[in-house]
Amino acid sequence: HTASSSPAMKLRRFLLRYYPPGIILEYDLKNGSREMKEIDLLHLTVDTDVEVLVNQIVFEEPLISEKKKPQLRRLIYKLIEKLESKEANDFYLFKILRAHILPLTNCAFNKSGDKFITGSYDRTCKVWNTITGDELLTLEGHRNVVYAIAFNNPFGDKIITGSFDKTCKLWNSDNGDLYHTYRGHATEIVCLSFNPMGTTIATGSMDNTARLWDVETGECVHTLLGHTAEIVSLNFDTHGSRIITGSFDHTIKIWDTRNGRVAHTLSGHHGEISSTQFNYSSDLCISGSIDRTCKIWDVASGQCVHTLRGHNDEILDVSFNSTGSKLVTASADGTSRVFNTMTGACQSILIGHEGEISKVAFNPPGTRILTASSDKTARIWDVDTGDCLQILEGHTDEIFSCAFNYHGDTIITGSKDNTCRIWKN
Repeated sequence: HTASSSPAMKLRRFLLRYYPPGIILEYDLKNGSREMKEIDLLHLTVDTDVEVLVNQIVFEEPLISEKKKPQLRRLIYKLIEKLESKEANDFYLFKILRAHILPLTNCAFNKSGDKFITGSYDRTCKVWNTITGDELLTLEGHRNVVYAIAFNNPFGDKIITGSFDKTCKLWNSDNGDLYHTYRGHATEIVCLSFNPMGTTIATGSMDNTARLWDVETGECVHTLLGHTAEIVSLNFDTHGSRIITGSFDHTIKIWDTRNGRVAHTLSGHHGEISSTQFNYSSDLCISGSIDRTCKIWDVASGQCVHTLRGHNDEILDVSFNSTGSKLVTASADGTSRVFNTMTGACQSILIGHEGEISKVAFNPPGTRILTASSDKTARIWDVDTGDCLQILEGHTDEIFSCAFNYHGDTIITGSKDNTCRIWKN
């Protein structure tokens, strides 16, 4: 089967993707254009039979010939090695940044974690060098609070800022130039995201709508109409073909990004939605609600697959690990819970915080969980045992934001004490 396809397509090189595990094929078409194809290895473990996997990939993938087997084998062993690496060392406080005079709203990393951004009530977004702690840029122009911020990861050359002034602005992250101001929302913008290709921006607002904007032209491509209360959470799927919105109207909607139409309205929660996310395969999505439950939904059918119970107060954040095999919930009851996505079984409860947990995240390998709490601490937990491995102490007020960089070796925490802290291991 390789002979027939070789004139049309020629494999140039393999690229590794660590989180989630996969191999990316870069190949040339006969017309000279270069394409990428991803082989997902979401079920790779340290016990995987590598020979069987190599044979299966070569059999199924016309781009990979028999003679590429040794190279493919080496790459798979490299991915397994990464799965095995145990992060034994603690994180230490690397930098304290007094970012803004007025309160912080959010902080976010670029992919590598060498830059991060902060939003504030002072109406600016600042760009920082993580290593030196130097302020690189101040993005000025909004007329009210800068609330939601994001890089166009994995590229990192653009930043979007969503403001209470009803606009979203698109900036060059290297020199601070303003590309576009997106106008159209009737009230505050509270959530936003780039699609994975970095070509489209989504904004969610207190005006009950979400909007899709074109990065190049600055035009509004679609207005997503249908929610009857504010949209507080939105995310694209891995391919950028769908978007999920969570609203205070107790529903979640899945939209087709090509035409701006609703594919499904996910009903069943009995309270406001706080958080939503697609898994990596984009066949499932999750929603957390103040009704104390998290629901797992089938994206294709719009049906609820599992309702995850156990918290005795509002769920404030939900998150999948990078492969989608597990998810974690964060609650106002001061605990987080780790669930198996397939079975819906709770596999550990993270107990120790003395206040509500507003943010939760897996590290990229999926071995650790990071939680941010109103008790002024962030904590790192072992996913399998549920043990608290480390308490990140030092903030003097509640922590509302926490994130890992792509490599999992740097953490950022943002607090109401008006500092960002960078932690490294």
